[in-house]
Amino acid sequence: MTNSLSLSSLPLFPLGTVLFPGGFLPLRIFEVRYLDMISRCHKAGAPFGVVSLTHGREVRDANGGAESFSDVGTLATIAGLETPQPGLMLVRGEAAQRFRITHRQQLRHGLWIADVNRLDDDMVVPVPEDLQETARALGRLIESLKQRTTPEGQLPLMPPYRLDDCGWVANRWCELLPLPLKLKQQLMELENPLIRLELVSDVLSRTGIASD
Repeated sequence: MTNSLSLSSLPLFPLGTVLFPGGFLPLRIFEVRYLDMISRCHKAGAPFGVVSLTHGREVRDANGGAESFSDVGTLATIAGLETPQPGLMLVRGEAAQRFRITHRQQLRHGLWIADVNRLDDDMVVPVPEDLQETARALGRLIESLKQRTTPEGQLPLMPPYRLDDCGWVANRWCELLPLPLKLKQQLMELENPLIRLELVSDVLSRTGIASD
């Protein structure tokens, strides 16, 4: 770490998803390059970076072509790790701050590392009256999921439930909705959480999920 806003040689995990701050990420790790990476991060209490693939596959494939991924990703910390058998890790990652890559490098064994600058967290912006139904719809969905989730299960949303905050509500809807990957990435990169929520609300209105 060169200063409080930058990280050097951050290990990256390119995935076919977009990780939003405040969310969680269940991972099933079996590739050697990631088993070693996760083990080192876990022992050191260090984060890794999740970036959205723009080309290539999550699992290395000789016919899959070179991996490429977005410049903006999200830091993840390891909140839980299990090794049910040799060569397999079950990881629970928690999403933290967004970052922008300034330099990237692929090591010989296939792991990507990068120098990154951390991006500001979303400002806390109260949900305005005209978007309250979007927040209420998310609250109803959370209650429904609680009722249907077994004690051994895992809700796809982590408390605390900040239903009065634009960024949190928008991020959770972005995780739940079947939006195109490119659109999710664009929404994640938006600096203004109110605009992000407005765009999500438009999608929900068109689908009838949240409407006055």
